[in-house]
Amino acid sequence: MLHNTNTNLIINSPLEQFEVTSLLGLNAPIFGYLNITLTNLGFYSVFVLFLIIGIHYMGNNETKLLPNKWSIGLESIFASVNAMVREQLGKEIYLPFIYSLFFFILIANLTGNVPYSYTVTTSIIVTIGLSFTILTGVTILGLSIHKLHFFSFFVPSGTPLALVPLLVLIETVSYLARAFSLGIRLFANMVAGHTLLKILSTFLYQMFSSSIIVAVLTLIPFSIFLALIGLELAVSLIQSYVFTLLVCSYIKDAIELH
Repeated sequence: MLHNTNTNLIINSPLEQFEVTSLLGLNAPIFGYLNITLTNLGFYSVFVLFLIIGIHYMGNNETKLLPNKWSIGLESIFASVNAMVREQLGKEIYLPFIYSLFFFILIANLTGNVPYSYTVTTSIIVTIGLSFTILTGVTILGLSIHKLHFFSFFVPSGTPLALVPLLVLIETVSYLARAFSLGIRLFANMVAGHTLLKILSTFLYQMFSSSIIVAVLTLIPFSIFLALIGLELAVSLIQSYVFTLLVCSYIKDAIELH
């Protein structure tokens, strides 16, 4: 019985950590069989939101003469995102959106590195929903600025007339593929890293649970595992930066029709 109890506390499959499960449910037959369910995806999405608000609250430095560590960290992140927006777009009007997007993805990625937590960005619905919504907004932005001239984006300059139909089809497919490639890139990188860490942690747990000699020898691969955890933390930061950088690139294409 003890063995079964311990087994139930451990995730059996590396992919089980990405499942969307119900945490709380409420059925109300009196309201027409209303079913309200709080899933781990919804809970951690709200949790990430409150974390972001809390971090910025602690970084508020309006009433203090000297900045605290939170304020210095937030100012550094803000300066980096601001520099990226200026280099890519040249306008700070898009800075609030890019900064909010970067911080949400960053905190969601970092939160998912906590053992037995849920990573919001490993949900394909979230990542594809973000990329599809962003592409829709970018398209609306381009149409509002350039009107019908926006469709010249799908016809490269200097294209022979005979190749225009083929190139328009290719450019259209390439443009629409952004709605999937942007989200799938983030989803695939986070899922791959978390899956690898889950497989290695399960293997190391079994090694440490065996004889003392094997447990001592396991310290060597365990040090490599710690290095991989550091790498996964770096990937969480890099993927949030790459995602927002590509969004800036898409906005620039819509504005300048490159």
